[in-house]
Amino acid sequence: MLEGHNKYSGVLDLRGGIMAKPYIIAIDDDASVLASVKRDLRGHFADRFKILTAESGEDALEALDQLKKRGESIVLFLVDQRMPHMSGVDFLKAAKPIFPDAKSVLLTAYADTDAAISAINEAHVSYYLTKPWDPPEERMFPALEDVILDWSEPVPSASDSAKPYRGIRVIGHRWDPIAHSTKDFLARNQVPYQWIDVEGKVADPEMMTLIEELGREAPCLPLVIFEDQEKLSQPTTIDIAERLGLRTRPEISFYDLIIIGAGPAGLAAAVYGGSEGLKTLLIEREAPGGQAGTSSRIENYLGFPNGITGGDLTSRAVTQARRFGVEMLTPVEVHSLSVRDQYRVVHLLNGGEVSCHALLIATGVSYRKLDVPGIDKLTGAGVYYGAAMAEALSCTGDDVFIVGGANSAGQAAMHFAKYASSVTMVVRGASLDSSMSYYLIQELQGMPNVRVLTHSEVDEVFGEQSLESVKLRNNVTGECSQQQARALFIFIGAQPRTECLKDIVRRDERGFILAGADLYIDGKRPADWPLDRDPFLLETSVPGVFVAGDVRHGSVKRVASGVGEGAIAIQFVHQYLSDVR
Repeated sequence: MLEGHNKYSGVLDLRGGIMAKPYIIAIDDDASVLASVKRDLRGHFADRFKILTAESGEDALEALDQLKKRGESIVLFLVDQRMPHMSGVDFLKAAKPIFPDAKSVLLTAYADTDAAISAINEAHVSYYLTKPWDPPEERMFPALEDVILDWSEPVPSASDSAKPYRGIRVIGHRWDPIAHSTKDFLARNQVPYQWIDVEGKVADPEMMTLIEELGREAPCLPLVIFEDQEKLSQPTTIDIAERLGLRTRPEISFYDLIIIGAGPAGLAAAVYGGSEGLKTLLIEREAPGGQAGTSSRIENYLGFPNGITGGDLTSRAVTQARRFGVEMLTPVEVHSLSVRDQYRVVHLLNGGEVSCHALLIATGVSYRKLDVPGIDKLTGAGVYYGAAMAEALSCTGDDVFIVGGANSAGQAAMHFAKYASSVTMVVRGASLDSSMSYYLIQELQGMPNVRVLTHSEVDEVFGEQSLESVKLRNNVTGECSQQQARALFIFIGAQPRTECLKDIVRRDERGFILAGADLYIDGKRPADWPLDRDPFLLETSVPGVFVAGDVRHGSVKRVASGVGEGAIAIQFVHQYLSDVR
């Protein structure tokens, strides 16, 4: 039975209005354990969440149906594994389709560790706790807080519910490239918003009236409506950033350290630089996180046994950097660099400039463009580079194609498979073995709606207003086939973002930046190296200008290695500063 009068506790008032607080639901068949769980949860979380308890998975599932009808949100399931009739894992498998965004923690005995690990792999359990958890301040609350930190309340589209939405709303056409750019910018900067497709079914009467007033073909679309009802028509990312209060100009003109690029390497350097007392400025041209920030799931990052999304990892890193006083500019693009005596000067595309003692380049890489007929016209209208998480829900029931065979492509395939009718991976090579992690290959093989086409390439894409089909070619037999497709996501190659640096630092033939021993010619320092000492490990051909992450020549293209290089770079920055100060 669920706790309380008439099966439901007073915490859950199904007759009243929609509660503002999300729910934590605890389930355990042992009444004494459940009472302890309830006491601890209420004592720590009652100011932020409603607490609901149940003595069986069956009772809890019945409550979930009611909560779903009422439009409630669930942040966390805390479930005992050893329950009769329905185990904790079985309950979570049944509950996931009802509340797919809810986090889950399994309560286990010490002997159930193997079962808990299997649950992480099979039921995507967020974490497990071993009973008993006393004291909860040390053994329960930190773990639950960490899991909850990864949760963000799902924002419905306007067609999901007539429940009024009070946050940012974006109105436009699904296949409009400007609308896609707007949604992608908000999503990557982790700004919650509601998407309203003017061609879709809209349940919110206020939005229906507004769309009728605008006209479905209105030239002002996309339209961004902020919480105070201010409207921006066809805004640029700079327009949105300034309206959101994102910083686009530096507070001062000189810093100890400037970091260009807020991917894993840049964010790690910012955290270490700020924590060690360096006045640090971080400049990002699009959104924090880089390519890693768009990843739906990073499962081999140390310390996160159930994986972590790129967005969650980015959010944590940004918060950590800001806590240490790091100043961040976004979206701000660097135009060029120059050297003035011992100072390094960054010239911004918006006309400003800012100087520093030491500079770290962590601009990462971008996906290479797919050069086939029809691609340019449909980019942003069914053709996307990278994961484009803002489009995931829009792909519900569609046929989705993914070009590429590395981890980023595999993670995207796993994510889009949750929504799409089918996901087809188009892989140029003979298999995934040489380009993708083993664990990810195994997971893909277990997805019934994912297929992998090897020895395959995209030859052409077709569509008038949006993508309609793709032409695939087998690069061994030459055989071609045209297949229906509503979305094509491209993950091919790595192209460094270093054009603005070509006249400043040495690069290899592909544009990656040379550093440390890679600068040597026939075992000797470059002829124009001005110092008596050797370049530091991550130092470029300009003393005091360092490089870290994917943009460095010879780097390992992994999130953990980028983080490591960003942290190591700060040690060389300190050594450099000790010489010039």
